[in-house]
Amino acid sequence: MRAVTLADQPVCENPDVAEGTPEHLDVLIVGAGLSGVGAAWHLQDRCPDKTYAILEARGDLGGTWDLFRYPGIRSDSDMHTLGYRFKPWTEEKSITDGPAILEYVRQTARENGIEAKIRLRHRVLAAEWSSEQARWTVEVERTESGEKLQLTCDFLWACSGYYRYDEGYTPQFEGVERFRGPVVHPQHWPEDLDYSGKRVVVIGSGATAVTLVPAMAKQAAHVTMLQRSPTYIASLPAEDGIARALRRRLPERAAYAAVRWKNILIQTLFYQLSRRRPGMIRRFVRRGVERALPPGYDIDKHFEPHYNPWDQRMCLVPDGDLFEAISDGSASVATDAIETFTERGLALTSGEELEADVIVTATGLNLLFLGGVQLTVDGKAVEVPSTMAYKGMMLSGVPNMAFTVGYTNASWTLKADLTSEYVCRLLNHMDAHGYRRCLPEVDPTVREQPLLDFTSGYVLRSLHEFPRQGSQQPWKLRQNYLFDIRTIRRGAIEDGALRFSNGAVVTHEDSNPVGVGTPAG
Repeated sequence: MRAVTLADQPVCENPDVAEGTPEHLDVLIVGAGLSGVGAAWHLQDRCPDKTYAILEARGDLGGTWDLFRYPGIRSDSDMHTLGYRFKPWTEEKSITDGPAILEYVRQTARENGIEAKIRLRHRVLAAEWSSEQARWTVEVERTESGEKLQLTCDFLWACSGYYRYDEGYTPQFEGVERFRGPVVHPQHWPEDLDYSGKRVVVIGSGATAVTLVPAMAKQAAHVTMLQRSPTYIASLPAEDGIARALRRRLPERAAYAAVRWKNILIQTLFYQLSRRRPGMIRRFVRRGVERALPPGYDIDKHFEPHYNPWDQRMCLVPDGDLFEAISDGSASVATDAIETFTERGLALTSGEELEADVIVTATGLNLLFLGGVQLTVDGKAVEVPSTMAYKGMMLSGVPNMAFTVGYTNASWTLKADLTSEYVCRLLNHMDAHGYRRCLPEVDPTVREQPLLDFTSGYVLRSLHEFPRQGSQQPWKLRQNYLFDIRTIRRGAIEDGALRFSNGAVVTHEDSNPVGVGTPAG
């Protein structure tokens, strides 16, 4: 019998709204993935009187963890930090598979009554802010019927991540039409793809590729990971021995908190050392690869990157499964460039040919800020690249709106939880002071910088479409959880950069809005 999911339930609507009148909510959350469900939990916990709904374009909740179905799908972050701060991860595996993470998200929504607030197959197309009304009017499409409707809200909260759900990134390959076998992108994995006993080539060397190769090698005749250049890859135990020991001795929440902080501190130290002493970390990672692979393996060619650690995201492999597959001969690595696809596989620039029955293009993602929602403020379209990100969660010149984007150098949910805490503090602060509008305003002396300090291809391809960060707080994105605890969880709401007004008619261009609060501290 098929498991019943949220997709089987009737779409939730508000029956009390008069026909022809847009339904109004205090908060509208966009996206029912890990971030959106977490945001809803915090909103219910800290702002219990707020009305809200979650709009999800897809047919079920779960976001990333419901979308991706390729073999071996897993997180490369440990679940003690990828899990919510408020809900302990109790399973044995710390680095676990996609279905287990999806069930964790669903369980959170189910246990806390969040499912009833999710409206599936509702895609947000555009949102327009009116300063006169001090509210957003949100245009929504029901994806099954194409029907359009409107909702209004006081605060808009985008929790849809930053990549496109409808398509992945695939370069233009010469001669791809000549290949006789299937060419598959992991973001659109066919349920009926049979690769048992077949030769598979996985193009790519990022987190998806290093997950796919050992998973497919269990059934395929052979799997080759074809990469243009090497990536930093480190092995980590799938089960955390310290977590297992602490769970036997401490209450569940205490054990979870202890392991979570242990992992946060290790991650922070490792990242800081990577930036400050890259040579030391490069040698450390290389020694791990040397221990995992057979003597004489060409590590210089296949596992010695040409950039410093954490210039791009580092890949983790649980229990060294990738290295194990290479060692037992079921998988191999080819470091080369593609000249053209052929009928039988791939011709490489070195003159070599890789024969294949199936080719997987694990070539990355396409980024899309705010899920492509078009924002308008008082009749003027918001040009996102011209804005600056306040605390990495709000846009300059855009009132009553927040977005959730996780860390690139640590678990996504660490930043997502902090963002949720801050938004709830902000909403309660506005209620306490009678404010109806909050607006981040940039000091002209703040210099613009790219939002993400990352050299990964998927970032560089789309960074020009994203907001900027600034040269100083609160506009600088630190990518540091310990620092953000101080500035986001505990920092003053009224800091001089976030302007408030009490509901008088103002526009986003006002330099001295009515009802501006004074800095608190």
